[in-house]
Amino acid sequence: MNSIDTPLLGLSQRIPPSNMQAEQALLGALLANNRAYERVAEFLAPEHFADPVHGRIFAAIHRRVNSGQLADAITLRAEFEHSGVLDDVGGTAYLGQLLTAMVGIINAGEYGRAIHDAWLRRQLIDVGEEVVNNAFGADPEMDGKTQVEAAEQRLFDIADKGVTTGGFIVFEQALTAAIQGAERAFHRPGGVSGLATGLRDLDKKMGGLHPSDLMVLAGRPGMGKTALATKIAFGAARSLLAEARANGNGDAVPKGSVAFFSLEMSAEQIALRLLAEEARVSGDKIRRGDIAQRDFDRFVQVSREIAGLPLHIDETPGISVSALRTRCRRLKRTSGLSLIIIDYLQLMRPSAGTRPENRVLEISQFTQGLKAIAKEMAVPVIALSQLSRAVEQREDKRPQLSDLRESGTIEQDADCVMFVYRDEYYLQQRGPKQTQFDSDDKFNAAMDKWQQDMERVHNRAELLIEKQRHGPTGKIDLLFEGEFTRFADLDLVHSDM
Repeated sequence: MNSIDTPLLGLSQRIPPSNMQAEQALLGALLANNRAYERVAEFLAPEHFADPVHGRIFAAIHRRVNSGQLADAITLRAEFEHSGVLDDVGGTAYLGQLLTAMVGIINAGEYGRAIHDAWLRRQLIDVGEEVVNNAFGADPEMDGKTQVEAAEQRLFDIADKGVTTGGFIVFEQALTAAIQGAERAFHRPGGVSGLATGLRDLDKKMGGLHPSDLMVLAGRPGMGKTALATKIAFGAARSLLAEARANGNGDAVPKGSVAFFSLEMSAEQIALRLLAEEARVSGDKIRRGDIAQRDFDRFVQVSREIAGLPLHIDETPGISVSALRTRCRRLKRTSGLSLIIIDYLQLMRPSAGTRPENRVLEISQFTQGLKAIAKEMAVPVIALSQLSRAVEQREDKRPQLSDLRESGTIEQDADCVMFVYRDEYYLQQRGPKQTQFDSDDKFNAAMDKWQQDMERVHNRAELLIEKQRHGPTGKIDLLFEGEFTRFADLDLVHSDM
């Protein structure tokens, strides 16, 4: 025997956990009184039974009870006899034996939970054996990192399908939570009950960012999706820090943090954008070192001011939903979590072991996974998204919901869909050229009109809220300074410049 066989032998010599007495007692209780089925219907399934015979009997009980039919030893015997499987389930004698194994229907829920717990532990053993086998080279195509992600996905699947949570919430409890939300909005300036974004008009329109919401921020290349996302991340982090200091002292630690998953840009590039925005120094000049001493001093001063913001950047390219979930859980446990931003949706990749049939199903997995994370973590999630080229074919370039790539799943799963649009970007490309006109007068007239139009839209951006489950839709006008890739409230144009 070599060393590779030793760990597997140690596992295979153990007997997987099961509870045959609980399985027999539960089935006996169900056959004696079908009302006991209500105590286990929500979480127990035939595959949870260690004995396949018990699983088949439970499946028959489940089928008859859900059809409004009686499920007892007599009716089950007739059904099994008719389908030719009576001997496979132990015959009439075993059905009668199950009735004698019943202790009482009041304990049916406890029996069911014992069966379910044993099944969960058997699943964990299967995952453990798979992890060991893969680590010893059972699948040579899987490197260590891929194996970790595959194990995380398997564990999540068990947690997602095997652990029952939820159930009814008493209306009084839900009403209390709603009143508390309204109270927060009443006492905060601007009527913001959720997490502030740093953009006054957006907060006013949405009441801030709310827990469990999946928001999609989309736009064509060059519109400033990432710049707006970093602005929101920065504004939210600053809001969390200000709230902590208001409730404590200058050294107070925020209760939450912002997780920014940048699948396209590095953490250094994101930080440079934020610095350029706050210091009002061109990021391009910073990279080239083409700045004056005064600008550099301002740059250093701002970096010290914002260094303590509760903002965490993950620059992993092509991250999967399962890996993202794991990292968010860890961050929530260590630093608290108040907002998740993903830049951007189409750069994510499927979890190890999953191969969607097409791109639409793949994107659907991403959006459903992100919505599940938003609900599980009770935080808002903002996912950036690309738009199809259909926008470029229209005279009016303003995006519509149908322009979302794989729009059906994104639009369906999102609680809010926003588009960022800048008319200046397109108008700049349509500048008149001398060769297009047969006289200087016509060219000059066209140039004058184009310049007037450019002045009208200069440094202007629109945030179009096309879907919002919990509030109004509409347009929000914003200031956008391309030199600093900076979004701000529009009325700051005079005071800032």
